[in-house]
Amino acid sequence: MIVLETLNQLTQQLGLPSAVALYTKTPAPDTYLVITPLVDTLEVFADNTPGVQTEQARIPLFTRGNYLPLRDRITTALLKAGLTITGRQYVGYEADTRFHHYAIDVAGRAAQPSSVSPWPAR
Repeated sequence: MIVLETLNQLTQQLGLPSAVALYTKTPAPDTYLVITPLVDTLEVFADNTPGVQTEQARIPLFTRGNYLPLRDRITTALLKAGLTITGRQYVGYEADTRFHHYAIDVAGRAAQPSSVSPWPAR
């Protein structure tokens, strides 16, 4: 998954702790990201053969501090990496953990190799 690999590299470059699907390290740091794969679609063209794979993921940001500068740093890094931001939203403040929760949805495309078909041979 191209998008997942890119996101893992970006979180390392930004120096932000992250995990895929579920952050389990305890105690949790004051700021961390969870990368959640959402959808992989194969775009079909006139010959009914997939030519492009679109991958989408959600990046929940959890922080006890001001999320705005982090949101902007992450957004800039995502755009520089060639990913498309499909949505950003403040999810809410979690009073029990004292974390702000902010989500960024991204999409990226990878060319589907013409020699590999997801369709069964006939």
